[in-house]
Amino acid sequence: MKRVCLGVALAVALLSGMGCRNVYYSAYEKLGVYKRDLLQKRVVAARDEEKNTQQEFKDALTRLKEMTGFEGGDLEKHYRQLQSDYDDAASRVTAVHKRVQDVETVAKDMFTEWEKENQQISTESLRTTSRRQLVETRQRYEDMIIALKRVERGMDPVLVKLHDYVLALKHSLNAQAVASLKGESTKIQADINRLLEEMNRSIAQADEFIRQMPK
Repeated sequence: MKRVCLGVALAVALLSGMGCRNVYYSAYEKLGVYKRDLLQKRVVAARDEEKNTQQEFKDALTRLKEMTGFEGGDLEKHYRQLQSDYDDAASRVTAVHKRVQDVETVAKDMFTEWEKENQQISTESLRTTSRRQLVETRQRYEDMIIALKRVERGMDPVLVKLHDYVLALKHSLNAQAVASLKGESTKIQADINRLLEEMNRSIAQADEFIRQMPK
């Protein structure tokens, strides 16, 4: 049984890679997994990736504060840790971009299908109920994706500034250089704090959307 499930999973993955989304969805539906289920899974994945990214930015924020208050010690070690924090954050940001794209793809396909199937319902009361659920779900989705994409847009500029700071620090690893970059560090810390607040709101929106998804 495990081999069969594994074979199906691999086949689905291959079909998805070829861009055959209709076949991809059909394969999942045979397993009892529908577009709404896939959308929920992808929103969960995007939310979790955002949480992971949030932690990486928190780590970078902590390191920047340590650098700003640097009063001696192994500056090279602090620099390497900050570089590592930046690399980890950059990797996570890339993953968030991919997760958001995955969410948007399934959502678009789900709502398109829902619209078509709603028009096929001949009983007016049932069609009206389905239409109301569609409108409500789409509105919750819009609220969620707007918050998620706001965070997505906000991550890259902060990442660029952090990268600039890391490079500038690399060129002069001494206490004077750290002091001269204090102003920039303070600005980046403020940017990260704002981003973290946006992430909290986005994560809350995702949780609410997941909670209210039709079962």
